[in-house]
Amino acid sequence: MLNIAQKSIDDKIDKSRYSAFRRLDERSISQTLLRLLAVVAIVGILALFLPWTQNIRSKGYVSALNPYDKPQAIQSLIDGKIVKWFVQEGASVNAGDTILRIEESKEAYLDPEILTRTRSQIEAKEESVNAYKIKVQNLKEQAAAIAQNRDVKLQQNEIKINQVKLKIQSDSLALVAADIDQQNSKKQYDRTNELYKKGIKSLTEVELKDLKWQKAQAKYLDIQNKMSNYQNDINNLSANAFAIKNEVNEKLAKINSDIQSTNSLQYNSVGEVNKLESKYNQYEVRSNAYYITSPIKGTITKAMRIGIGEYIKAGEDIISIIPEEYELAVEMYVRPMDMPLMKRGQQVRIMFDGWPALIFAGWPDNSFGTFSGEVFAIDQFISKNGMYRILVVESEELQKWPEQLRIGGGANALVLLNKVRLYYEVWRQLNGFPADYYQDEIKADKKLKAPIKKIK
Repeated sequence: MLNIAQKSIDDKIDKSRYSAFRRLDERSISQTLLRLLAVVAIVGILALFLPWTQNIRSKGYVSALNPYDKPQAIQSLIDGKIVKWFVQEGASVNAGDTILRIEESKEAYLDPEILTRTRSQIEAKEESVNAYKIKVQNLKEQAAAIAQNRDVKLQQNEIKINQVKLKIQSDSLALVAADIDQQNSKKQYDRTNELYKKGIKSLTEVELKDLKWQKAQAKYLDIQNKMSNYQNDINNLSANAFAIKNEVNEKLAKINSDIQSTNSLQYNSVGEVNKLESKYNQYEVRSNAYYITSPIKGTITKAMRIGIGEYIKAGEDIISIIPEEYELAVEMYVRPMDMPLMKRGQQVRIMFDGWPALIFAGWPDNSFGTFSGEVFAIDQFISKNGMYRILVVESEELQKWPEQLRIGGGANALVLLNKVRLYYEVWRQLNGFPADYYQDEIKADKKLKAPIKKIK
C-alpha cells in the first residue's frame, strides 16, 4: 500500500475499469499547453523589443495662462454701506457696468455739499495768492522807483561836485595871480619905504604902497578861503552821496524784507491751495467710488457680501468675476528628480476630468480620450509643495481642447520623453533610474569626444 515493496503490481490491474486511474492520466501535461506556453514566451520576448515612449506622470488643474484672465475679486475703494445691487450671480457684464452702489459711512464725508464748499475754499485761497502776487509786484515797482530816485540824486550830487571842481580850477588861477600881485606889492612897498627913508619918496606914497600891498594880501587870502570852502563843499557832497546810498539801501532792505515775507505768505497759500486741491480730488474720487463697476467683460460667479445695508471695508472682496474670453492652460507639478528633463515645447498628453480616456502610457498615439499640449513655461523656483510648477498650453498643430473646459477642473498629464525599447524601460524601472539617464550620459560622451577627433 505504501509501495514499499520492490515488486510492482501495475501490470496486474486493469486501469480502464476505474475512473480514478483515468483522471490521473488526464492531469498529465499535454503538448498543446506546451506549445501555447512557448508561443506566449516568444511573443513576450519579442515584445521587449517594441518601442516605448518614456513619460512623466503628473497631476494638475485647468487654469488661465494670463494673470488678468484668471478669476478675480472686485473690491471697494472705500468703506461704505451696501444700498443696491444691479447684478445677479451668473450674469454677464461688460466693462464699466454698475455692479452695486454704496453709501458713505464715515462722519468726515457725510456732508453732501463737501465738494462745493471745498471748491469755495480753494477759490478763496487762490484769490489770496493773487493778492500776494500783486503786493509783491507793487513792492518790486516801489523798490525800482526808489533805486531810480537814488540814481538821479547821486547823479545830481556828482554834477555839483564837478561844478565845485570847476570853480576850484578857475579860482586856482586867480589865486596864483593874487599871489603874484601880493609879491609885487610887497616889493613896491619895500622900495618905496627905502626911498622914503632916503627922503626921495613922501610918506603918502609909502602909505599908498602899503595899502596896495594890504589889499593884495586880502585878495589872496579871500581866494584861498574860497578854495578851502570849495574843498569842504566837495567833502560834503561826497558825504551826501554816501548818505543817499545808505538811506536808499535801508529803504530797499525793508522793501526786500516785505517782499520775502509776502512771498512766504504766498507760498503758504499756494501750499494750502494744493492741499485743498488734493482733498477735493480725494472727495471727488471718493464720490465716484460709490458706484462699483466691472473692470472687465465677464461673468459674475459669486457674491461674498450680499445684504442690503451691510457694511463693507475698503479692499474687502465683494464679488468675484471671471473673464468671458481667456486662454486656458494646465498647471502641473513635477518632482525635482524629473525637473532636468523638462524643456519648453515638450509634448504633453492630458486627460481632463469628465472626459473618458483609455491610456497606453508607452504608446500615446494609440491612447483614446487624451488631448495634446506643449510645455509653455517652467518655474525657476520650487513651490511650497516641494515640486516645480509647469504651465502647459494647447498645441496648435494637434488636437484642440474641449470647449466645455472650465478653470479649476482637474487634469492628469503625461509628459512625453524620448522613445526607447521596452526591455530598456523595464530594466530602468526595476533599477529606479530616471528617464534618459544613460542616454544623456552617452550624448555628453559624444560631445566630449568630438573635439578630440577634430584636434587630431
